[in-house]
Amino acid sequence: MTGKGRVTIREVAERAGVSMATASRALSGNHPVPAATRARVLRAARDLDYVANAHARALVGGGRKMAAVVVRQVTSPFYAQVAEGVEAEAADRGWLCVVGATGGDPQREMEFVQLMREEGARLVILVGGVVEDDAYRSRVARYAQALDASGGRLVLCGRPAPGPDVPALVVEFDNEAGAKAITAHLLSAGHRRIVFLGALPGNTALDARVAGYRAALAEHGLEDEAAHVVDCGLGRAAGLRAMGELLKGPRDFTAVVAGDDMVAAGALRAIAEAGLRVPEDVSVVGYNDIPLAEDFDPPLTTVRTPAEELGRAAVRIALRDPERAAGTHHLLGTHIVVRRSVSSPGGSS
Repeated sequence: MTGKGRVTIREVAERAGVSMATASRALSGNHPVPAATRARVLRAARDLDYVANAHARALVGGGRKMAAVVVRQVTSPFYAQVAEGVEAEAADRGWLCVVGATGGDPQREMEFVQLMREEGARLVILVGGVVEDDAYRSRVARYAQALDASGGRLVLCGRPAPGPDVPALVVEFDNEAGAKAITAHLLSAGHRRIVFLGALPGNTALDARVAGYRAALAEHGLEDEAAHVVDCGLGRAAGLRAMGELLKGPRDFTAVVAGDDMVAAGALRAIAEAGLRVPEDVSVVGYNDIPLAEDFDPPLTTVRTPAEELGRAAVRIALRDPERAAGTHHLLGTHIVVRRSVSSPGGSS
């Protein structure tokens, strides 16, 4: 993909050494063109990174009112809720929604974005925290510029824009504030030895949650040495394994801030397997408030992130004022949901 502006069919025709009419027939595939000529045109289009202009398609009735949402995995409750929000908002407007999963593989992400660009998707929405390095910034800048050049728009949900000049819209919630609030909730209950379970250094969403956790400790007069951050990543299996390892040693903590609710689910299981009780022996809080969080044993105190609204807002803001929306940043709030997984140290509520 290129950010040098939209390649025209005239340029493709010149590269292939044919007329514009022949190039158009070869690219449409609906008219008889000699095989060698078609191959030459297709090679020129590939070399120049040509895609049909989505606006031009719309003028002749071929444009698609389509939004594509790209997630790491469709089995994650959080990603599923965001995708549901995108689909619901798209459906309300008579648009189609396509969902793609990458498994966290940048190459698969790139291929999906390119496919959606070729199919004329008006919006491509990338969801979830990432490692923000030079490769990421370069990759996303290419996505944004290429989509913009072909009449589409890139929206980043819960991940950072690579720079102020990149034509991408950012919609996210305040990870740091949410983690600060939930950690302060534990501190207010009397806890001073609190573990953050589920960090993944370099991941923008989790780094912000760790920052909020540290900020809450500092505001309550605890030295930075009081912080205990466990780098285990996200998911139930990660929480189960990491908490199991922690419980093998001296139990020098009374509470756990989990990186997300699935980490919390794994931690709850490990605590139960160790013969301990939540919250009497260890208090546990999560992040995201997935639908199952209130069915955990005990029901989980957590940070509610507006996952479905995040997806809806991504579509709504991008379409409300497309020109002004590009390159802007929208931050959604979070709040704590108090259930029964927290008590004061020693077990009294």
